[in-house]
Amino acid sequence: MRREYLAGTKYGIAVLCSLLFPLSLVGQQPSGQTLSPPPDTTISVDVNLVVLHATVRDRGGRYVSNLHEGDFHVFEDGRPQTIRVFQHEDMPVAVGLVVDNSGSMNRKRKDVIAAALTFVNTSNPRDEMFVVNFNEHVSLGLPETKLFSAGPVELEKALNGVPARGMTALYDAIDQGLTHLKQATLDKKVLIVISDGRDNASRHTLAQTLQSVSRSDVIIYTIGLFDEFDEDSNAGVLKKLARASGGETFLLKDTSEVVPTCRRIAEDIRHQYTIGYVPSHEQLDRTYRAIHVTATGPRGQSLLVRTRAGYMASAAHEGPLATTQGKPQ
Repeated sequence: MRREYLAGTKYGIAVLCSLLFPLSLVGQQPSGQTLSPPPDTTISVDVNLVVLHATVRDRGGRYVSNLHEGDFHVFEDGRPQTIRVFQHEDMPVAVGLVVDNSGSMNRKRKDVIAAALTFVNTSNPRDEMFVVNFNEHVSLGLPETKLFSAGPVELEKALNGVPARGMTALYDAIDQGLTHLKQATLDKKVLIVISDGRDNASRHTLAQTLQSVSRSDVIIYTIGLFDEFDEDSNAGVLKKLARASGGETFLLKDTSEVVPTCRRIAEDIRHQYTIGYVPSHEQLDRTYRAIHVTATGPRGQSLLVRTRAGYMASAAHEGPLATTQGKPQ
C-alpha cells in the first residue's frame, strides 16, 4: 500500500504566537474550505512509514536550522535506516488547546484564557484548531457541528464557555484531545495543555493516559501555571506527559512569562525537521523498536536531537507506540 505525504513545498506551520513571532502559514485542506496544494507537493511513500518530528539544538541550546538530509542518521534497534522523506519547510498543524477550568485554576483563569487566546488570535484559516475545556467534566468548546476552526471569534467563545469551578479531570481531557485529533486532516498534530497538573476526577489513570499518549504521534506541550496557593499542583505529571510525546514542559510562577512561552513553543514547532523512513525490519510483530537519531553540524560538531525514541511495530489500525523513555512496560 502507498500513501501521499506532504513534502517539498513552502507550506507554513500553525503560527501559535505570531503576535510576537509572525509566521506565514499555508496548509492542507481544512474543514469547510477548498484549498488544494500544487501538484508537485506530494511524494508517494509506503503506508508503514515511520515519521519523526525532530528538534535540533547545538550545545548552547540554540536551534540549528541549516541542516540537510545527509547530516542526519536514523537508527532503529541499532540498525541504520534509509531516510525516505526529509523536510524542513513549515508544515500546517492541527492544534488542540486543552484548558484547565477547575476551581484550583480560578485565581489564574485570566492568565489561562490569555495564554490560550495567544494561540487562537494568531491562528491561520489553514490550521485545524479546537478547544477541550475541563473541570470534573470534559467538553469540546466548538459546536457539535464543527470539528475544527481557525476563526478567533469562534475559538474565543469556545474558551470562555466554561466557568472555573469544580474538580479536575486532566487525564480524561487529554484522552479526549487525542481522540479528537484522529479526525484531523493534517499529518502534524499538537496538544497544548494549560493546567497545574493535578487530577482528582478522571476515569482514566495517569498510566493509561501515558500509554495513550505514547501510542499516538501527537506532540504535547504542557504549560504549568502555579502560585503560592497551589498545594496540590503536580509539575511531575506535566513533565511526564510532554516527555512521553517528545514535547516540552514550561513551568511558570510569573504570569508575565506566558507570552514568551508561547513564542518558545512556536519556535520549537517551526524549527522541527520531518524525517520519514520505512523500517528495514518490516514484520509487524508488536515488538518495541528503539529509535535513535543523530545529527552533525556543518563543522562536524555533534548536535542535540529531541524526538520520540521508539514505537511498537503493530498494524496501522492499532496505531504506533511512541515514547521518549525507553521500552514501555
